[in-house]
Amino acid sequence: MNFISTPISKKEILEKHRHFFKKMIKAVIDVEKQIIALDAELHADIEELLLKEGCKQENLWGINLYLEEARDEWIEYTALINIRPALNNRGMEVENPQIREKIRQIVNKLIIE
Repeated sequence: MNFISTPISKKEILEKHRHFFKKMIKAVIDVEKQIIALDAELHADIEELLLKEGCKQENLWGINLYLEEARDEWIEYTALINIRPALNNRGMEVENPQIREKIRQIVNKLIIE
């Protein structure tokens, strides 16, 4: 697993951080600290690492990255860790449009072409 807090090229991510799936990279975004942690078999593994690093669970959202697609198709806002009834997110997909937009902005800021 790796943390991204400064811009990194899409090419570098695809070369170095794609160990579990051929076309998809699982990632968790901390929308408060504006970091991405990625490259694990399960979103829960990444979430656990971020929690140990002091991140707050309410700021962590799981996504899947498809970096070989067009930029507007990179993000799938789906993960089991997103099921959070206490935060009004009852399904696997990030439902809040403001959180989705924060995630999109962080991904676009930190992963460059």
